[in-house]
Amino acid sequence: MGSWALPWSTEACRHAREAVRAALRQWGLDDVADTAELLVSELVGNALRHARAPLTLNCLLLGDTVCCVVIDGSQDLPRVMGADPEDENGRGLALVELLATRWGSDSSPAGKAVWFELPTRPGGASAHAEDDR
Repeated sequence: MGSWALPWSTEACRHAREAVRAALRQWGLDDVADTAELLVSELVGNALRHARAPLTLNCLLLGDTVCCVVIDGSQDLPRVMGADPEDENGRGLALVELLATRWGSDSSPAGKAVWFELPTRPGGASAHAEDDR
């Protein structure tokens, strides 16, 4: 498992991408690094835009699944938004829903965790579902 406290700044997305790539490289999972980096950037960017500090990233290897979790200080759970073609925002969680095997969010008194899972092997499970972990 990797766990990183992220700065509450525009640098957080870069730090998160670097941390995930390093963890996946260490685990020999370079094949999923690009997708994991993209989705982590979306979750961290959403936290910076809609939540509050503190901001933490956890990355876990669970058998043949990688799970990335972004934790922030807001209890407001995210939701997939519809975006019109001319809208500049509103597509991040739709992208997470499309590319992740599963994703979801959980609230706690201290804030919330938003997570996604990716298979570590090609042809892994592809059912997309938001659920409570």
